[in-house]
Amino acid sequence: MATQTTPQAAGRRPPPRRPHVALLAMEAPRAAAELAGFAAFRPVLERAPKGDGHPVLVLPGLGGDDRSTVPLRGYLRRLGYAVHGWGLGTNTISRQLVMRLGDRFAELYERHDRQPISLVGWSLGGIYAREIARARPWTVRQVITLGSPFRESPGEESHPTAWIRAMYPNLPRRQLNQSALAVPSTAIFSRTDGIVPWRASRDVTAARTESLEVVSSHVGLGHHPGALWAIADRLAQPSGEWTPFKPPLALAALYPRRRRPTSGA
Repeated sequence: MATQTTPQAAGRRPPPRRPHVALLAMEAPRAAAELAGFAAFRPVLERAPKGDGHPVLVLPGLGGDDRSTVPLRGYLRRLGYAVHGWGLGTNTISRQLVMRLGDRFAELYERHDRQPISLVGWSLGGIYAREIARARPWTVRQVITLGSPFRESPGEESHPTAWIRAMYPNLPRRQLNQSALAVPSTAIFSRTDGIVPWRASRDVTAARTESLEVVSSHVGLGHHPGALWAIADRLAQPSGEWTPFKPPLALAALYPRRRRPTSGA
């Protein structure tokens, strides 16, 4: 009887795991439902801690532009922050775009009299935000990421990765920096993310670093009520101070398994 040769036996790696296709297929309807949830929770969300007026730059995800972050930016503006979209059109993988983002950040930093800027980045935008914070930590107040796959997750990859490899065959694979940032950082992730492996979207355990779980689609993270309250709460912390996130009792159900260690499954 002939034996079947597995990829492992042949010396080849098995194909990477991606979020389940059922979750991927449900991304659009779930995001629409989460937008409706944002409207329903708005009276509660408006009671979040008010801002101190410091500048906040919001970065969209891959394939998104400033239109995708309108609900988030409008919410933070109503809380009292000086909120800015990134103003660079569609977010793509481009060295030129990264350079333009650096110029955009530097311009905002000067416009606000060199006041440190908080960065809120969605998916790829969060990876860009963390790179800015690594390059110039004295200019960044804190970083908040939404479903951003900035950590290595062996054997897993995002759904867009295959498309990126096809579109950019000569793109060198960068080794992701696994160390904690020098500024406070919050990674918001969802185990039901249909696009990005959730394990790749959590931060390391360190001082002034936290990973917060919500139950959300990937496309809906930018207007998910739990994500929005957490962003508002983190941004409201006084400069130079940091305490772990503690949701109000009325919203506690939006944050499952709050204290699970980031090293576990």
